[in-house]
Amino acid sequence: MLQNRDIMEILSNLTSKFPTFFLTSIPGLESAHAWMSIPFCCLYAIALSGNTMILFIIITQQSLHEPMYYFLSMLSATDLGLTVSTLSTTLGILWFDAREISLDSCIIQMFFLHGFTFMESGVLVAMAFDRYVAICDPLRYTTILTNSRIIQMGLLIITRATVLMVPLLLLLKPLYFCRMNALFHSYCYHPDLIQLACSDVRANSICGLIDLILTTGIDMPCIVLSYILIIHSVLRIASPEEQHKVFSTCVSHMGAVTIFYIPMLSLSLVHRYGHSAPRVVHSVMANVYLLLPPVLNPIIYSVKTKQIRKAVLSMLLTK
Repeated sequence: MLQNRDIMEILSNLTSKFPTFFLTSIPGLESAHAWMSIPFCCLYAIALSGNTMILFIIITQQSLHEPMYYFLSMLSATDLGLTVSTLSTTLGILWFDAREISLDSCIIQMFFLHGFTFMESGVLVAMAFDRYVAICDPLRYTTILTNSRIIQMGLLIITRATVLMVPLLLLLKPLYFCRMNALFHSYCYHPDLIQLACSDVRANSICGLIDLILTTGIDMPCIVLSYILIIHSVLRIASPEEQHKVFSTCVSHMGAVTIFYIPMLSLSLVHRYGHSAPRVVHSVMANVYLLLPPVLNPIIYSVKTKQIRKAVLSMLLTK
């Protein structure tokens, strides 16, 4: 429930161009914020330590300086960015009840939040291409995925995210807000924010749709196509043992794709069609969407990738 101070702030923000927004943790559990902070801190600690460890291992282990692990390091870097972009506001609410955030702060957070989301989607496509080349054209693997080409792919992923994000966020500046500016999540999320505007948001919606098409709308079909070609190539292998061995090299990547796209699409559907859904559903889906991939990706790759697993065990045993 909103306190009197919050209500006064909301009333003072009516038809304001520079309003104050109110972030939400999990509705109905405001009195349990101190206890809720414990699992959130554990998840953030796992995400930060796990992805930092993956990056450290790939950088320091000369045997892992290969295209597959370069892409894995990009994935860990984007997961770190996603984790850090929401850590301050989420823990700020749970620890200090710091729920207020300005429009400019919202825009900055959304730049990094959505930007790293777009980058992670691009990295997953690059990893799918890596698996396709390694399985379908192994003799040309090293000539296709050279270091310079991997750097170019990384720069393209960053450039695409930046170019798509800048106009999307600039369109927020002219908007006026004249509703109760209580957001659904513990961070600023673009579809959540534009629902509170009393200005015409058609340009914002169109720009958001274009960004979605140019990221998820392109990336998901590319990943699906790469796996169709991989399956077609693998099924031509006579030996079931060899088929199993080849498919096992894709398990980690398929897991990363699943835990990234399913929560993201679920949250998008809840925002688009779940207006009557309880606020707690929006909040839980939002936290799953951003915390699940950074937490699980290091675990999946540490368990399923032999070289990473050996390097992790070696580092831990040495310490």
